[in-house]
Amino acid sequence: MGNALRFLYGGCCKPQSDEPDSLGPHGVTISTVGVSALAHDLFQFDITSQVPQGLSQHVVSSKKAQANWYKKLHQAWKEAKPPPKTPEDAAKLITQTLKKHKKADVEGLLAFYGLPLPHALVEVETSSTPAYQPQHWKFELHTLPVDAKAVADGDGITVYVDTRDPRESANVPIEVHEYAIRRSKARAVKNYAEADALQKNIVDAGYRVINGPNNDDILARKYRIRLRGIDAPESAMPFGKQAKEELVKLVQGKSLKVCIYGEDRYNRSVGDVYCNGTFVQEFMLKKGLAWHYVAYDQRPEFALWEKEARAARVGLWASSNPEKPWEWRKDRRNGV
Repeated sequence: MGNALRFLYGGCCKPQSDEPDSLGPHGVTISTVGVSALAHDLFQFDITSQVPQGLSQHVVSSKKAQANWYKKLHQAWKEAKPPPKTPEDAAKLITQTLKKHKKADVEGLLAFYGLPLPHALVEVETSSTPAYQPQHWKFELHTLPVDAKAVADGDGITVYVDTRDPRESANVPIEVHEYAIRRSKARAVKNYAEADALQKNIVDAGYRVINGPNNDDILARKYRIRLRGIDAPESAMPFGKQAKEELVKLVQGKSLKVCIYGEDRYNRSVGDVYCNGTFVQEFMLKKGLAWHYVAYDQRPEFALWEKEARAARVGLWASSNPEKPWEWRKDRRNGV
């Protein structure tokens, strides 16, 4: 996968225009993919003791020397708090860890991952240009297929993202990778008590090991998603059950694209959700199974979709004055 990431770096991730290319902390761009490839190769080295293919074309020292570098780099990455997130961070880790090694090897290793050379790092440190900040959504998720049980209600879904996805791989704490490796080894020798304890550590860190379609283990990150801009009836309200059932029917077994804007006060990721080309919030509003949540989202198309459902008297709009979920929650908090 490391070599595939480097190919991605050199090909599809080159900017095609003058527009900023960053997709936020999870974007596959020239700003993150080199870090992802390095992280992946270090984790693989810890398992196999093998350096990545093609590295010898960029450096002058032997495979034995290269293995020594990766051993040192893996240890340095483990000890880094936090681990490198940017190309500059990763380049500094390499140059500082291998500062006594040949200059040609250090520069070749940086070039192999598309990381800035030492002279470029000085320019970055002295630059006063602010980092690009997206005006709208911050980053994008591509999920694993959704389980029906992961749908909490008509506006909330729990999803999992494969950490092998280069949008995600650079952000996985190294201890979580280590838990997953140890869990796999424990299961191989049928030490299920240890495997279960390690799985608990993984879950507590916000991840999960999921059984994949080929009976392989997939380390995945958990995200609780709150659909931005809509508010569906609570489960105990009229049409609450129907809202959840319709959302389940739409997303069950499907992989979703989620554009994340931020987090709410319950630490859920707030985002726009797409399922096989269907904009899920639009689907729920047109079905009459959610309100436009104007207090948090003023998009005019949401107001239009709600208005159309009201006029057609579909879903909850069959009632002339359905109770609003935010008022229902307020009444319950106040003991009404």
